[in-house]
Parts: sequence; structure tokens; C-alpha cells
Amino acid sequence: MISEPGALEELPRLGLGLGLRSTHFDHILDHWPDVEWFEAISENFMDSGGRPRYVLDQVAERYPIVLHGVSLSIGSTDPLDRDYLAKLKRLAASVNPAWVSDHLCWTGVLGTNSHDLLPIPLTSETLGHVAARVMQVQEFLERPLILENPSTYVTFVDSTIDEPEFLGALSEQTGCGLLLDVNNVYVSCFNADLDPVSYLDSFPCDRVVQMHLAGHDHRGNHIIDTHDRPVVPAVWELYRLAWHRTGGAATLLEWDGNIPDFEECHTELLKARSFMGNHSEEGRAPSGVNQGSGPESLSTPVDFLVPDVMESAVLE
Repeated sequence: MISEPGALEELPRLGLGLGLRSTHFDHILDHWPDVEWFEAISENFMDSGGRPRYVLDQVAERYPIVLHGVSLSIGSTDPLDRDYLAKLKRLAASVNPAWVSDHLCWTGVLGTNSHDLLPIPLTSETLGHVAARVMQVQEFLERPLILENPSTYVTFVDSTIDEPEFLGALSEQTGCGLLLDVNNVYVSCFNADLDPVSYLDSFPCDRVVQMHLAGHDHRGNHIIDTHDRPVVPAVWELYRLAWHRTGGAATLLEWDGNIPDFEECHTELLKARSFMGNHSEEGRAPSGVNQGSGPESLSTPVDFLVPDVMESAVLE
């Protein structure tokens, strides 16, 4: 069981991976590209017995696979969806993922799915509620469960626990692992007027199994997590710190809208190599060092965290 001591340490270090998207199916099957692993959206394959499932099975024979869900709704007050969990367990049994992940959020209530990743109030009561549900899910799946910090656009006045502290306590209580979405850290902190470096300073990086990178849409006074463009320089620099502090956790590039061809996505992913290594002992980027194709490191870590907004980007 994932809750047993040392279970997280036994999970593989997968390296750099890409999201498995249908627009790239033909390229992957024709070329079997030099990618270290793929992440599949669980819901895209649960009920499919057609070509998507055929492609996933073929890919799973040749590459490590991770399943990433968007409908577990671990924070909802509705009972856990046993039918959903049964489908997820069958899919996992078929493709044998390294782990199964989802988000610290709720997606619906009273049997209605909002198809959105909605934030939860971060309180001790919520922590107990979510922890109990995580334990049930892990017992049912008999597999590692990894939870991601979501992008958020609002905060709750009733929240009494910071998100990093909440996730750390949840991981300690249940044995679950964490998926650190670096882009989500940047997005959520900008929207809440918080410092993303301070957020990362307090994040339980020793519990991180995987990281996400993605692009976003900056609207001037808020950011929308769109996954439809390249990663911005500020997020890459935040990733530099995160990669060091997590000890090089498996890293995945998400691209879900305006998806370019496979080679462009792969090239974007490989930029991550420019932000690995050459760190100070404190995990800060060294001053005055140009990491390959990456932007020049700055002496003060907060300096690079400026709004990545063009002059023409205004709130409509």
C-alpha cells in the first residue's frame, strides 16, 4: 500500500515526459519518439474500446505510463463515485501505470459534474474529510495516489491553512504523494497576490513524485491556466528551483489547446534540461549564469517573477 513507510521513495524517477494527446497519435505510432514517458488523461480512455484505447495499449508496451485524472472529486461532499473508481482500477490494471494522479479539488456535488477543478476551503475540518477519502481511494485502487495543487482564481475567507501546509499534512497522514504543478503555483500566487518563491519555500518537496509545466494566458490583472502556449520564462525559473528541491522529480509538459505538432511540443519539453543542475546549496539559481538556452539567472530569485504580460494584454 502507498501508505506504508518508504512507498513514495520506491516510485521510479521517470525523467521528462509528454501528455498523450490524440493529435499526436499518428506521429507516435509511426516514429516511436525518444520520449522517456507519457501521461494519459484517465477519463479519455476509461470508456473507450476504440482507437484511443488501442493507441494507449501500444504506447504502454513501450513507455512508462502515468494516469492523470480530472474527475475524482476528492474534495466533494458527495460519496466517492464507486463506478468511476472501478473503471479507473480496470484501466490501471490494463496499462500498469507508475502511479495514478488527480487534483486537490472538487468537481461536482449532488451528482452533478461541473467539469471544472474547483478549490476547497483549507481548514482542519476539510483536511480530515479529504484525508479519509484519500485513504479509501488508495485502498480501493491498491495503487499510489498522487494529488496536484490546482490553479485557483479565488480563495476562501474561512481558510486557516496555507496550501503547502495542507498538502504536506495530507501527505503525511495518508501516505499519498504530491504532484507539484509549477505553472499552477505561478498562476495561483499571481491571482492571490502571493509570492510564488515563498510558496515553494514552504512546499513539502520531499513528498513530490511528479511536476507539471504548462503555458497560461495572462490577462493583466489575473492569469488563466490554459495549457495552450509555451511555458513563460518566469515559470521556467521557478521550475529551476523546484527541480533542485524535489531532487529531480519526474517532469511533464502539458499542452491541451492550440496543440502544435509533436516535435514542437517535444522541443518545448526539452528546454527543461537547461534549468537542471548548477544550483547553490540553498536551491537558489546562481547569479549571472546563463543555463544553455534558458534565460539568464538573476541574483535575487524574486526578480524574475514579473508579470509575463504583453502591453496589448488587457482585461476585457
